[in-house]
Amino acid sequence: MSAALPSSNASCIPNIESNVTTYMSIADDLAILEQQEHLLRFSSFNPETAWELGCCLRTLLMDCQAGGTIEIELADHLLFACATPTSNPGQADWIRRKRNVVHRFGRSSYAIGRILEANNETLQSRHGLKAADFAVHGGGFPILLEGTGAVGSVVMSGLPQRDDHNLVISALAKILDKDVPRLS
Repeated sequence: MSAALPSSNASCIPNIESNVTTYMSIADDLAILEQQEHLLRFSSFNPETAWELGCCLRTLLMDCQAGGTIEIELADHLLFACATPTSNPGQADWIRRKRNVVHRFGRSSYAIGRILEANNETLQSRHGLKAADFAVHGGGFPILLEGTGAVGSVVMSGLPQRDDHNLVISALAKILDKDVPRLS
């Protein structure tokens, strides 16, 4: 039996003000998402980096008291996988589908979803991709190397999609010691 989750766990996500109701436009979101993808780049990434990032993300997820699943891979090689208490088996499929989006587009799964939403399109209508294999929901982010681009992904599932994205961003920003704009 899994615990009931609130509709948003923003109060447990670092640098996100949960007591302020702000509605950002899709254009505002896309500008921030692009900045995040530009700023959150590693000079190098290896199994030790994946472990540090994964443990940081797990700690943040546990602070939310939410069940979730995390996977980090580099060049299709799984380097970190974790499920927290009250996670559920369906999260693995969400991770697979979000990771497919990150691999296909080299961008965050949330950014691709917002782009499609802005254009009133779906993955099926725009790219001929099936929802059974691709999910444009928050939580998937490319592992980006300076001067190289996307070489892997960090993906989590368990919170509402915007919170999944924000938690991944919080962990990446902490590991990289970078101040990045956040979605509110």
